[in-house]
Amino acid sequence: MKIALLGYGRMGKSIEAIAVDRSHSIVLKVTDETSNYDFSDADVAIDFSIPSVATTNIKKALDAGVPVISGTTGWLEHYNDIIDYCKAKDGTFLYASNFSLGVNLFFELNKKLSELMSGFSEYTTEMEEIHHTQKLDAPSGTAITLAEQIIKSTNYKTWTLNDAKPNEIQIDAKRIEGVPGTHEVTYNSKIDSISIKHTAHSRQGFAMGAVIAAEWIKDKKGIFSMKDVLNIG
Repeated sequence: MKIALLGYGRMGKSIEAIAVDRSHSIVLKVTDETSNYDFSDADVAIDFSIPSVATTNIKKALDAGVPVISGTTGWLEHYNDIIDYCKAKDGTFLYASNFSLGVNLFFELNKKLSELMSGFSEYTTEMEEIHHTQKLDAPSGTAITLAEQIIKSTNYKTWTLNDAKPNEIQIDAKRIEGVPGTHEVTYNSKIDSISIKHTAHSRQGFAMGAVIAAEWIKDKKGIFSMKDVLNIG
């Protein structure tokens, strides 16, 4: 499989190493400064760029008829626009806030726990996410996904990084050097606390998941998620 890398930072380099190890080739490397490039040799594009260029990169790949896997966060106010654009182009697109197998299992645990806790108003919900200092957006896309899952099952209306009101989920976003990613959801009452937590030990899980998603989506058409790739939930 021939892969175009949209974004060539730490994640892009990790994806490259895993892809080459799995006998794929990298035919295009797009950095944040790259302006002119084409996808003529690519079977699939993997986007781990930055929010300011993500939508441009994705649309260029869709224009070329190349399936796109995107893990860039911080641009999701344009997500519906990209979905409409992909459909108009009869293209292929998969976005995930996190490509790790463990995190996607964690999403399923979070959904189930939020459903179980929805009937117990004596518990309040809060979240903590920790990432490396190079991560530009806060909270993480993974934290937002977790919060949105909880909101669907409970009386919470939104999430916040500030002091939470009764109908808001408090997210404490921390940036610490060398931390690949940690997410914890806690339900607190006066008598006890219940927590679930996922801790990434390296970027390898994210990169491997992205390559597996690219392998899976290569000859498909439509809008997909990691649940489709992993056949879970």
